[in-house]
Amino acid sequence: MPQIRRARREDAQTLTRISFDSKRYWGYPEAYFEHWAAELTIDAGYIGRNDVFVYANAGHLCGYYAIVECPEDVAVSGIPLPQGFWLEHMFVSPRWIGRGIGTKLFDHLRAHCRRRRIDVLGILCDPNARGFYERMGCEYVGEHPSTIEGRTTPRLQLIIDPEETP
Repeated sequence: MPQIRRARREDAQTLTRISFDSKRYWGYPEAYFEHWAAELTIDAGYIGRNDVFVYANAGHLCGYYAIVECPEDVAVSGIPLPQGFWLEHMFVSPRWIGRGIGTKLFDHLRAHCRRRRIDVLGILCDPNARGFYERMGCEYVGEHPSTIEGRTTPRLQLIIDPEETP
């Protein structure tokens, strides 16, 4: 039976593989992955410090998301992003794409934010994922410089209605 559960420290290597495989799904040049290596790598400490949840099906990890809290403004690509909560990762393994797992993860994310009383969740997403986030109810804020020179990434936000029923 599929379930969404909190990630365990021993899931780190599998989550890293999902991160890389999911990004490769979009056909990016291999040189990008050298640049993205640190941000796509998940370790046990990351799982311990952040809200990381996995979608598991018959013992296989199919996807995950991670919410981080930035206690102060942080510069990304030299441009400040405001303090608060941010969706840092949401990835589905390519072999599981198209089966509704991303939607289930997002629904879980929304409910988790409501439980934690997170009212706004910031998102810097892959350009290929913008449509998904907008379908999930996120608002487009604008473009943000990417960590890859000459490229931008969409910035969105999700406003959490504490009264909304799941």
